Amino acid sequence: MTAQLNARGDVAVLVPAAGAGVRLGPGGPKALRLLDGEPLLVHAIRRVAAAPSVRMIVVAAPAAEVDAVAALLAPVAPVTVVSGGAERQESVGLALAAVPDDIPIALVHDAARALAPPALIESIAAAVRSGRPAVIPVLPVVDTIKQVGPGDVVHGTVDRSVLRSVQTPQGFRRDVLAAAHAGATDPLTDDAGLVEKAGVEVTCVPGSDLAMKITRPLDLVLAEALLRVP
Repeated sequence: MTAQLNARGDVAVLVPAAGAGVRLGPGGPKALRLLDGEPLLVHAIRRVAAAPSVRMIVVAAPAAEVDAVAALLAPVAPVTVVSGGAERQESVGLALAAVPDDIPIALVHDAARALAPPALIESIAAAVRSGRPAVIPVLPVVDTIKQVGPGDVVHGTVDRSVLRSVQTPQGFRRDVLAAAHAGATDPLTDDAGLVEKAGVEVTCVPGSDLAMKITRPLDLVLAEALLRVP
């Protein structure tokens, strides 16, 4: 059975949550690590479900955790949980396959960006709805970036004015994302990369500081601090 939120919504949010999260230290899957007493996935789904445009959420969970994840999320929001794959790209494809054809917009969101606000989700959805085939939220790069070669020798300084740090959710026309996954030959780190490789234009909208990626133990400390900001 397909779980639905807002019947008038035109967005499906796909959440690949089968990753191990090695950089976060020993423990279970990253999406199930605790932030302020609740799994990252719970924080993420709560915020996704609060976005008015979202009709459906599909979580790709570790194969052995599908029932447990479904039970975990049942009190949070209506969610469809499917078995994920060995790689993130495969998990996204399996989640996308669960989306009905009448939902025209698909957003791909990382549970590790557990505090991404509903307003960011709405911004991405609105941009796709306006006619853009693929949209990503970005922030300016604030650090100086060096190009480094063998022996840790600096070869040059990169012009950071043309660089952006990419966040999720990334938004797509559903048919564009499906075609990119169907034609994928090499694994890439994000879905926008697949769409770029397929020759589709990807555009940017402003990201959010709250959509930080929780990757290292220190990130959990920072995220807990952000939770306490009024």
